[in-house]
Amino acid sequence: MITNKDMAAQTAEFLLTVKAVKLNNEHPFTWASGRKSPIYCDNRVTLSYPEIRTFIRQHFVEIINETWGDVDVVAGVATGGIPQGALVAQELGKPFVYVRSEQKSHGLTNQIEGELHAGQSVVVIEDLVSTGKSSLIAVKALREKGATVKGMAAIFTYGLQVAADNFKNENVELVTLTDYDTLLSVARERDYIHPDSMESLAKWRENPEQWSEDHMNA
Repeated sequence: MITNKDMAAQTAEFLLTVKAVKLNNEHPFTWASGRKSPIYCDNRVTLSYPEIRTFIRQHFVEIINETWGDVDVVAGVATGGIPQGALVAQELGKPFVYVRSEQKSHGLTNQIEGELHAGQSVVVIEDLVSTGKSSLIAVKALREKGATVKGMAAIFTYGLQVAADNFKNENVELVTLTDYDTLLSVARERDYIHPDSMESLAKWRENPEQWSEDHMNA
């Protein structure tokens, strides 16, 4: 869900301007899974730009206040959600924790770093949502600790149906600053992509696996 279309468009333009998001049909990117994709997203780049970093922080704060109200703790999902979450927690004057993808194999074997108590309400900060799997692992860990997860806010989502299904199944409300549809619209308006690329980019979102297979065999 996006709460503000102007905010979504501005966020998308920022991501494209600093190349936090890159689009390329002719020479697809290879994800860690091995799949081919016409889009690559690394929102950590935004941290190097104070204006954009502040914009993202402030809109996260607005979303939290307007959507979920007061919370006890802000949690960041490792690794991209850690700096974003810490900035938000600082602005809200709230405690901050972060959640690893799994427990450490040494030391105190923590999965959640920081002080969190059963019964506390938490909002989760994420930089990017693809399938939602890693994001929801963090939610599960927080819930197992006894926390009440009010929802999750992320900078960007690909808008994949599998992610929507995963969040619905786990009863987690997701709000993002921008999304794939908005990004494509802004990219087209600002001539970041050729009009002929739009159909292929739309098809990727409909079926990423098939798109990847077609381009690996091309």
